Amino acid sequence: MHLLGPCLLLLLEHLAFSDSNLWNFKHPATLYAWEGACVWIPCTYKIPKTDAQVDRLVVFHNHEYDKTTKCYVGTVLYNSTVDWKSPSQQGRVQFLGDSKSNCTLSIQSLSVNDSGRLGLRMMTKDDKWMETVNLSISKSPFPPRIQLPPELQESHTVTVTCLLNFTCFGYDIELRWALKGLPFTPASSTISSSPTTQTVSTKSQIDFKPEWTHHGKNLTCQVWHSAEVLSEETVQLNVKHPPKGVTTVIESPTPIREGDSVTLRCRYNSSNPTVTRYEWSPQHLWNEPSHEVMKIQNVAWDTPPISCSACNHNQWCSPASPINLDVQYAPKEVKVLQISSLSEIHAGNQVRLQCHFSKSHPEEVHFFWKKNGSLLEAKGRELNFDSVSPEDAGNYSCLVKNSIGQSASEAWRLQVLYAPRRLWVSITPGDRVMEGRKAALTCESDANPPISQYTWFDWNNQDLQHSGQTLSLDPVKVEHSGSYWCKGVNQLGEGESPPSTLTIYYSPETIGRRTTMGIGICLAILILVIWGVKLQQNWKRTRSQQGPQENSNGRSFFVRNKKVRRTLLSEGPHSLGCYNPMMEDGTNYATLRFPETDTPRTGGTGPSETQGSLPDNEDTVTYSVVQKCHVLSQGDYENVAPNLPEDDGIHYSELVHFGTGERPRAPEDVDYVTLKH
Repeated sequence: MHLLGPCLLLLLEHLAFSDSNLWNFKHPATLYAWEGACVWIPCTYKIPKTDAQVDRLVVFHNHEYDKTTKCYVGTVLYNSTVDWKSPSQQGRVQFLGDSKSNCTLSIQSLSVNDSGRLGLRMMTKDDKWMETVNLSISKSPFPPRIQLPPELQESHTVTVTCLLNFTCFGYDIELRWALKGLPFTPASSTISSSPTTQTVSTKSQIDFKPEWTHHGKNLTCQVWHSAEVLSEETVQLNVKHPPKGVTTVIESPTPIREGDSVTLRCRYNSSNPTVTRYEWSPQHLWNEPSHEVMKIQNVAWDTPPISCSACNHNQWCSPASPINLDVQYAPKEVKVLQISSLSEIHAGNQVRLQCHFSKSHPEEVHFFWKKNGSLLEAKGRELNFDSVSPEDAGNYSCLVKNSIGQSASEAWRLQVLYAPRRLWVSITPGDRVMEGRKAALTCESDANPPISQYTWFDWNNQDLQHSGQTLSLDPVKVEHSGSYWCKGVNQLGEGESPPSTLTIYYSPETIGRRTTMGIGICLAILILVIWGVKLQQNWKRTRSQQGPQENSNGRSFFVRNKKVRRTLLSEGPHSLGCYNPMMEDGTNYATLRFPETDTPRTGGTGPSETQGSLPDNEDTVTYSVVQKCHVLSQGDYENVAPNLPEDDGIHYSELVHFGTGERPRAPEDVDYVTLKH
C-alpha cells in the first residue's frame, strides 16, 4: 500500500489534467520592440470545456516550474482576478482580453531586461494552462526591411515595400522614403499597421518607375517617431540597361607600392538591363572576379595591366581599356658575394665582399652593411678587409635601399681561422668555495677551429693529467686551495691561460672542531701556568719564610735568618760567629748575641756583659734555635733549615731572660746550656 499510494495520486492527477492539452492559443511566436517603446501582443485562446471561463490570469517573466512546490515561479508582471468586462491594468502591463477567448496584452515602457519568456498562466475552476510568448527587446530601434522585386528595368513600374516588424497602439511611427539621400515621394504610396495573431508589423508600399540614372543609387526607408529618425534601411537600385562608358578606376592612392592593398572599380555610365556581373582580366589575380569592386591584397611588384568588363542581364558585356598599376618596389634578389676565391680564410688574409641585386624601381639605390645585426659605418657596394682578424668574423648582410624601401640579403658567414687565444679559467660556483662542496674549473677559450685538447696545471706547474675542458673537484678540500691554469691546442697552434686562484675555506663543522680543540689546549695551558705560579710561590714562601714549629715542650720556635754574610767576632762587639769545624775537631758551637740594652757596651760576649733595662714585660723569655753551621765559602757560615724534621739534625736550647737586672727564675734554675752536637 505504501508503494502504490504515490503512484495512484500521480495517475489521478494525470487523468484530471489530461484534457488540458486541448487548450488552443494563437499569437506571434516572438514579438520585437526596443527600449522605451511598447509591445502589443495579439492573442486568442480556446478552453477545452465550452462552458468554462478563466477565473485567474498571472503573467510571469522568465518562469520556471518548481518540482518541489509543483508551482511556477518567476517575476510576476500581472496577477488578475478582476472583472473581465473591461481592460485591467497593473503597472506597465495591460490585459486587453476577456475570460473566454481573447488574451491580448500590451506592455509599456519596455527595457532590455524585459527580453525573455513571457508566461501566461490561465486558470479555470477545473483546469489550468501555461502559455509562453517570446519577447526580444533591443537597446536601440531596429531597422526596417526593404523588399524589392526580383528585377528592375528602366521605365518599368515596380512595387517596393518597407516592412518593420513592430506596431503598438499609442506609440506612433511613420515610414518615409529617400532616394539618393533626398526625400522621395512616389506617385502612389500606402502605409498600414497589422497586429494579427500571425505577425505584428508596420509597412509602407510605393509604386516606383526607375530610370537608367537610378542605377546604383540608394533607396532608403526611414522609421520616424516624434520628429526624429529611429532607424533606417538602405538598398542600392540595380536598374537593367546596356553597359555604357565602362572604365577601370584605381581607387587606391598612387603611386602604388609593393605590398599595398589596391582597390579597383569597374565603372560605367549606363546599362540596361542592369549589370549582373563583372569580368576581370587577368583572372589568376583573384578568386572572385565577378564584382564591381576588386581589392587586391598585398599587390605584387610584377602585376600585369588589368582590365574589366561589365555584363548585363542579357549577357551583353562591355570591356574597359587596360590600366597599368605601375607598382614601385624595393630592390630585388639582394645577396652578398665573396670576390676573393679563398676556400679557408685565416687571420691576416685579404677579404672582399660585394652587395649584389637584380632590379629596383625606382633605380636609385644606397648600400648599407650589417654585422651580426648591427649597422656598420661602411656604405659602399663593397666591403674590404685588408688584413682580416678574428674580431672581423661574424654574419654579414647588406641592405639596398631606394625611396620605396630596403631589401636585406641573407646573412653570409665570415669564418676566420686562428690559434687559441684569450684563455681563462672560470670557477663555478665561485673562486671561494667551502670544503666538502663541488667546484668546477672550466677552461674558456677563443679559437677557431675549437680547441681539440686541454691540459691542466696547478700552482706548482704540475700536470694534473686531465684533458677535458672542465676540471671537477668533488669534494673540494682545503689542500686544493691554490692557482690553476690551463693550456689549449687546435690545429693552428696553442695558447695558455693566466692562473686563477681557488680558495677553499673551512666549513662550520671544521671551524667548530678546531675551535673546541684550541679552547681545550688554551685551558690546559692556563691551568698549568696557574699551578706553576702557585708552586713557585709556595717554593719561594718556603725558602724565604719559616713558620713557627713547636718543640717537644711547645716553647721553642724557628727564627727566620736572612742570607747575610756573618762577620767574625773581631769585626765588632755585637758579632756572632760560627766556628769552622774544618779548623778543629768535630765540636760545633756558636756565639750568641742577646738583646741589647739601652746603652750598649763593647767587650766580652758572656751573659754578664749585657746591661740595661728590659722591655716592660720583664718575664719575657728569649728563644733561639742554633743549627748546624754549613760552610758556604772560606770563613762564611749560615744557619740553614734541616732537610728532615728529626731532632738529631737540630741543635737548640731554651734561654731564659738574659740581661741586666733581676731575672725570673727558670723552672729548673737553668742559666745557660751547652750546645749539643
